[in-house]
Amino acid sequence: MAVEMLSYIKRTSPVHELSGATKLILFIMWSSAAMLTYDTRILLFLFIMSIAIFMVSKIHFREISFVLYFILFFLLLNNMAIYIFSPQEGVRIYGTSHVLVDIAGRYNVTMEQLFYQFNITIKYFVVIPAALLFIVTTHPSEFAASLNRIGVPYKIAYAVSIALRYIPDIQRDFRNIAQSQQARGIDLSKKEKLFKRVKNTASIIIPLILSSLDRIEVITNAMELRGFGKNRKRTWYSGKSFKRADYFMLVLGACILGATLLITFHDGNRFYNPFV
Repeated sequence: MAVEMLSYIKRTSPVHELSGATKLILFIMWSSAAMLTYDTRILLFLFIMSIAIFMVSKIHFREISFVLYFILFFLLLNNMAIYIFSPQEGVRIYGTSHVLVDIAGRYNVTMEQLFYQFNITIKYFVVIPAALLFIVTTHPSEFAASLNRIGVPYKIAYAVSIALRYIPDIQRDFRNIAQSQQARGIDLSKKEKLFKRVKNTASIIIPLILSSLDRIEVITNAMELRGFGKNRKRTWYSGKSFKRADYFMLVLGACILGATLLITFHDGNRFYNPFV
């Protein structure tokens, strides 16, 4: 059976044992630290920590590889766009210019530009594994309870939970419809030309949309019949109470965020400059 993307993966690990609220707050602090700093030393430290946390979670690389490769493809496009539209951004930020290769006009390859785009890339490698890890180690119902616990209205929290639950359903429907279409003679394999495969894949979209709309109607009717939204508050079956490990990780996350901000802004500049 194909591995379902961006769905909850049940494991026995310290990461899975943390409550959803703890993981959500930690992810917010982790992302804030990575986004606010351009200090390469801090980013490399966070990157090493993200690898260590990934190993502790017992999530296998192959289980998230497709999504990771997909995001890395857009990272490559992002780096190309940065250079095309602002090839001297690194020179402007760091105040020096060490030219490695001259191309034409303002387009040249400088150490400053490479260093700046290296920092951008490291940011992705810090945040993306943390985001994927948060999604695949947190049950959707527990995630909804976490959102509600930090102040998000439970209707919105429940909608997010349903959306996360629906991702594996869409994937299963897509595979089932694709197999049905192949049984009718529509070739989606690598034997067919790319343009023809894309055209044949379009024949799956309409049945997938119709089945999705039908499922949405069924879920909506079921929730209305059960009186969803009648009361202002609700309890959560999958909600977890905070344990000692949760408090420890929250304190550790706050310390990392505080140290990141202190080191980054102690001289009033977000950028670590090795060229001075």
